[in-house]
Amino acid sequence: MRKHLWLTGASGRDRADPPTLVVNGHRRSRGPYTVGGALLRTIVPEVLERSPRQVAAHDIEIRSVAPDLRDRVAARRETLDARVGEDERILVPAPRRTLRLANGVAEFLTACLPVCRPAAMPFTLMVRNVHEADPTDRELLAVLVRRVDPELLTVVILASGLPPPWFRGRAAGVEPSSGRARERFPGDGALLSADGRSPDDGGHTPDDGGHTPDDAAAHVASECLDERSRAAYEAAGDAERARLHDLRAAELEAAGEFALRLGAIPFHRERGSDPRGRGVETLWTAVDHCVREGFLDAAAELGSRGLRLAEPGSDLWWRLTQRTAAVLGPLNRPEEARGLYEHARRTSQDPAVHAACAYGTAMLDARHPDPARRDLGRATGWINEAVAISTLLPDPRERAFKLGFDRNGQALVELRRGRPARALTLVDSALALAEEALPDRHPVHRMVLHANRGQLLAALGRTEEALDDYAAAIAIDPFFPDHYLDRGNLLLALGREGDALADYETAMRVSSPLPEAYYNRAELRLARGDLEGGRADLDHVLELDPEYLDAYVNRAGALVMLGRGSEARADVAAGLALDPGNPYLLTVRGQLDTEAGRFAAAGRAFDAALERAPGLGAAWANRGILRYRAGAFEAAVADLSRAIEIEESAELHFNRAMALRALNRGKEADADLSRALDLAPGDPDIQAALES
Repeated sequence: MRKHLWLTGASGRDRADPPTLVVNGHRRSRGPYTVGGALLRTIVPEVLERSPRQVAAHDIEIRSVAPDLRDRVAARRETLDARVGEDERILVPAPRRTLRLANGVAEFLTACLPVCRPAAMPFTLMVRNVHEADPTDRELLAVLVRRVDPELLTVVILASGLPPPWFRGRAAGVEPSSGRARERFPGDGALLSADGRSPDDGGHTPDDGGHTPDDAAAHVASECLDERSRAAYEAAGDAERARLHDLRAAELEAAGEFALRLGAIPFHRERGSDPRGRGVETLWTAVDHCVREGFLDAAAELGSRGLRLAEPGSDLWWRLTQRTAAVLGPLNRPEEARGLYEHARRTSQDPAVHAACAYGTAMLDARHPDPARRDLGRATGWINEAVAISTLLPDPRERAFKLGFDRNGQALVELRRGRPARALTLVDSALALAEEALPDRHPVHRMVLHANRGQLLAALGRTEEALDDYAAAIAIDPFFPDHYLDRGNLLLALGREGDALADYETAMRVSSPLPEAYYNRAELRLARGDLEGGRADLDHVLELDPEYLDAYVNRAGALVMLGRGSEARADVAAGLALDPGNPYLLTVRGQLDTEAGRFAAAGRAFDAALERAPGLGAAWANRGILRYRAGAFEAAVADLSRAIEIEESAELHFNRAMALRALNRGKEADADLSRALDLAPGDPDIQAALES
């Protein structure tokens, strides 16, 4: 049986049974998805011949991970944001978008490799320099080793350090004296060489131009990664090094491969003869692409490099500032973003720049991931400044867009301050501005406003109007999955389960693998009593995202109801490892301990849950059951009464009736049973208890 392999200290390849593909994962070559792009560029052409439907089914992932395949893979599910001009793109993809892409690639490979390769010939991917890979590639490798059978795709990682926690497979070291692995790789005939002389470069082969390995030109041709020629490169003069970088950049540009513009080309242009001109321009191209695709770590790195070279106050400097600051917030680096906005305020006298900086700073305060660190007062001050400046902009169309944009941000601040009606008024005014002054422009802006108004209307109980707004947002961009989820949740709350299910499944179809859609469908199935269907969906959620905490909570609860206590306990342990003290998981632990007769442990679990979440009805209810079983009937009545205050149900009234009967309080027990029958007419257990 083959396994994925992590070789510590290895740097070469298996000479007797060479891997199918060897990739230098260093992000300097092709930036994000240097490894993923090389893998898809190798596999997709063959799949197009043998199974083109699989390629079409994974167009989002292939076009994002391997942009140089876009001329061969049509965009079947392209969002509106990808089609509008730069000045109309206002969305920054969520950081987890790359996890969706990685899962999509894993599912594509699982589906197509059996078609393209004989069972006896698994595809072997060998990756070097993982420690220098972009986060997108490290995430992709983690998903591949977790989800793809090594009999189909065997991942071999050559690294200088020990494997990280996400690695699943065999780890082996390398003998320092021989450069050979201590373990054989199952199914391969020879040991791995560590001579380092035959690495792949991530998908393009440098032309050394006849240079010896230790001269300056060879060093530049290696993207300055070959240590054998570093001394010669450093000994060359500044002008000579710049000339060599210019030549290398021109050579790579002539290759016509876009992915090189995300790594090697900007690297060389930064060091060439015109770093503040062509260097900044190439960095901007890379930043703009990475923000659009959601490659946020790369955008932050490339943006900071561009800002070191751009002329302060120039248009390109401002675009780099705005894009870089926009990704730092989602990366949980708000102070760095705040510093960029402050620097821009000190550098520029352009009112549009000051309005945008005020808006951006307000959102940092209003959207801080830790609610305790949000400063809504300060956010209000900044958003008021943004609105005040935007009101004075001379161009009517620019004024309408920016003022509407700012009012939408102001609505978020008002909502966070507990003023949904005021927030709705602001979004109404923003939409009115857009419809009046921008009927033929900024469709993404209008889509966002309709969706936000839908959320506010739903919160205010105006559900039919909310559904109309969600429909308007979906009509503008039918391939934006989030709005189907939001509308589906509202439909489910209204009892329209069939319509909600249709929206969840549409979100699945228009998106790369979306854990939230499967999670929502699981909740719907569990509410219908379909425990196995709900559990299966939650299984898939955790396959897509092993850190999806709520899925552990719900699956543990479903497993308890299915009588699979040991599996439920494993989910509780996994969830508590992510969030120690989670009250929902502690409640499930208490239920399991109660059923196992460990009453003291169950009591501790329920007590801890209620200390963390005093309003958690399930914890009160289950502690009441525990106390009833332990013979503490008065305490059981008290806990069940508190649970009923939070949210009554037939089951709670029935359980309290049993505790009251144990205390010989028959009239109160009968009243509870009568109320239980009102809530669950025809329930045979309740009827039998009333007749007894």
